Amino acid sequence: MKQKFDGYAKKYDEWFMKNENLFMSELKLFKKALGDIENKRILSVGCGSGLFESYIDSRHIEGIEPSKDMGEIAKKRGVNVIKYGLIEDVDLPDEHYDIIYFNGSSSYMEDLLPIYKKCRQALKKNGKLILLDVPKESVYLLGKSLNTYDHDYLNGVMPALPYPLALASSGVWHSTEEKINVLKSINFNDFQYLETLIRNPLYTNEEVEDVQEGYKSGGYVAIIAKK
Repeated sequence: MKQKFDGYAKKYDEWFMKNENLFMSELKLFKKALGDIENKRILSVGCGSGLFESYIDSRHIEGIEPSKDMGEIAKKRGVNVIKYGLIEDVDLPDEHYDIIYFNGSSSYMEDLLPIYKKCRQALKKNGKLILLDVPKESVYLLGKSLNTYDHDYLNGVMPALPYPLALASSGVWHSTEEKINVLKSINFNDFQYLETLIRNPLYTNEEVEDVQEGYKSGGYVAIIAKK
């Protein structure tokens, strides 16, 4: 089955490289959320092209990626892609990983409950599940609903180089609260929240932003849940 990102790997990376300050803001959040990864066993669910991983030590990172186009690039960047396919179809070993993370990939998954539950089972005691994402509150859900960024509703808020509409339109887009509620329902209770890109979307690429505690501003959010 053709996956959502097949044929878009090059455009995905190019978009981040053209929005360099936005990318560096997200990268700072990514690094802070992961924390110390030395000698940790790590799984990236929906590892994409491994762009973010290419900026850290990826020797101990395994990846699952539906799109072979994206996954092949991730492999070249050092990610050990253990499966081309959906996380729903992968059997993960129990209590195996120190960190499991979803960097933007939750937005392309319909039913989060069984997926997060599977990941919780695969985490070691005190392991971390990390969800990094643009929440449902973003302008991209509106772009998806309108099937265009060229609309009066979006005048004055869209960045100069918005995320490719085809990829935004294929997303499901969950709210931060929705993800937190799913995590609580499967007995995650110890949470930390980080956020960046809290400016008006028009200005997110003007400079690299610092990482903030909390998630109330609707920017790029990291939920860190400890088992």
